[in-house]
Amino acid sequence: MSEIPSPCTGICTLNPERICIGCGRTLSEIGEWISASDEQKREIVAAACKRKPRS
Repeated sequence: MSEIPSPCTGICTLNPERICIGCGRTLSEIGEWISASDEQKREIVAAACKRKPRS
């Protein structure tokens, strides 16, 4: 079981660049999440944080 929680916020809507407006992940990162290692999940979360617009 992974110790890295999903960054999903429940706002599952993709913008025209195919990036979720809720969590900042790309469509491919969302699909990879279930089989990603903890290290890969950390990388995905870090990349998503850089993409996600600040409130």
